[in-house]
Amino acid sequence: MDMAALIAVVGVAFFFTYTNGFHDSANAIATSVSTRALTPRAALAMAAVMNLAGAFLGSGVAHTVSQGIIETPTGDRGMVILFAALVGAIAWNLVTWYFGLPSSSSHALFGGMVGAAMAGGIDVIWGGVLDKIVIPMIVSPVVGLVGGFLVMLAILWIFRRANPHKAKRNFRVAQTASAAAMALAHGLQDAQKTMGIVVMALTISGHHSGEGIPVWVKISCATMLSLGTYAGGWRIMRTLGRKIIELDPPQGFAAEATAATVMYVTSFVFKAPISTTHVITAAIMGAGATKRIRAVRWGVAKNIVLGWFITMPAAAIVAALVYWFAHLFWG
Repeated sequence: MDMAALIAVVGVAFFFTYTNGFHDSANAIATSVSTRALTPRAALAMAAVMNLAGAFLGSGVAHTVSQGIIETPTGDRGMVILFAALVGAIAWNLVTWYFGLPSSSSHALFGGMVGAAMAGGIDVIWGGVLDKIVIPMIVSPVVGLVGGFLVMLAILWIFRRANPHKAKRNFRVAQTASAAAMALAHGLQDAQKTMGIVVMALTISGHHSGEGIPVWVKISCATMLSLGTYAGGWRIMRTLGRKIIELDPPQGFAAEATAATVMYVTSFVFKAPISTTHVITAAIMGAGATKRIRAVRWGVAKNIVLGWFITMPAAAIVAALVYWFAHLFWG
């Protein structure tokens, strides 16, 4: 196996993780920044550190990505497939970042893997795609929407006699903890997805065997995700923090606490790779709807949800095209 091919794939995987970081940094901190619970730079620094820590909390999602979506490809063709999958995901990340659309880096990666595998003649594990990707993609935002609504209702009832100004001030403090939990969950989910790709590349090249994830892979993926997070994704942050609804601190806390809980449960219990973007966006909608249904800008929400549904097909098409072009030059 050509070492240059392995280096190229691993390098592109790290770059994907970096784009994932700045694309999804809004997930963890948009609500805290929009409610002025944290300054933007302080929020980004906190999110970067917590992303780094979260990457070391488990490996179940990484194993799902490396073994449960496509059959492990072999030889030069396998490297081309992984390269194409990553380029397809990066392309979608950059396009949606440019337009400020909070789409899923995770599903861009999954779409890229499926598109590249089909173009390269590798079997797609459709049962795994359905169970581990499609069903969680549909269920997790619903849980986030309903959970955010119910948590916010509980907050409104519990603090119904509290002084509004004092309550908002206390929830700004609480948002520091909920944003940290959100960032930790993001590291737990998203760093592992790239770890799974790197492990596949190492396995194809004969440099790795077994179930474990090399420590250097964990450190590298976690570091790149953290660096990307600290770079910040201001375009998407404005969409999540302001364009869907004008959040106040209790709503921000409710959304972050709900989304973080959903991600911890899916990571540790189901080992399913879900989209942090989908969950936090839905939780923001749910928490905001308690003010009044019309408070949520449903036109903006509709465009975001439509973007979710086209993410996997769009990334798959790009990945397939990249595979066909790369295959001509790479083998």
